[in-house]
Amino acid sequence: MRFRGPALLVAAAAVVLAPAALGATVPQLFGTVGPGFTIDLDDAGGATVTKLDPGTYQIQVRDLSDEHNFHLFGPGVNESTSVDGTGTVTWTVTLANGNYTLLCDPHPIEMRRTFVAGTPPPPAPLPPPTTTPPPPPRLLATVGPRKTISLRNARGVVLKRVKPGVYRIVVRDRTKAHNFHLVGKGVNRKSGIAFVGTTTWKVKLSAGTLRFFSDRAPKTVRGSVVVR
Repeated sequence: MRFRGPALLVAAAAVVLAPAALGATVPQLFGTVGPGFTIDLDDAGGATVTKLDPGTYQIQVRDLSDEHNFHLFGPGVNESTSVDGTGTVTWTVTLANGNYTLLCDPHPIEMRRTFVAGTPPPPAPLPPPTTTPPPPPRLLATVGPRKTISLRNARGVVLKRVKPGVYRIVVRDRTKAHNFHLVGKGVNRKSGIAFVGTTTWKVKLSAGTLRFFSDRAPKTVRGSVVVR
């Protein structure tokens, strides 16, 4: 019976400490890359990060360009978004004493920032540059849902002329009544009549006239673009 007092004190201490542990929060940071040649990492107050305490952080990254990426690396951390993708991603990272770098892999000189965590050792050398070439420009091809067909640039502007070169063409076929058929010098690609969905073609466009049409109604559902 004489041990009841200490046992109750230990139990009470556990009850008091539990809410404090549950209330611990992870500091948040906010990264942004694009849409131009900009890359930033800010704290919750909106200030540019130059120095942080070592520890665990939650980083929300907004990738606003399909020509750039957000690459964060340093002691114990190596996280990146894709070059040709966009969107928002959240990472939980643990920073140690050291130097950290955020950059765009295709443009590591123009788009680069650094910060330190704690008391860093001498700076580490930069990683070797990426050998992955930048993705080709993107075009948007759409057919349907009615008797409509179009070829647009990545900003959604209807094309009348395009430069020769290699392109990624995202084909959005929205109808079973028609298909998207693309014909030009060295190019002859088409979706199926019954196909509904999205597919991507990688094509090389040469100088000349690029025609697109529905095989079911080639005289009415059609368009063309000059390549030069």
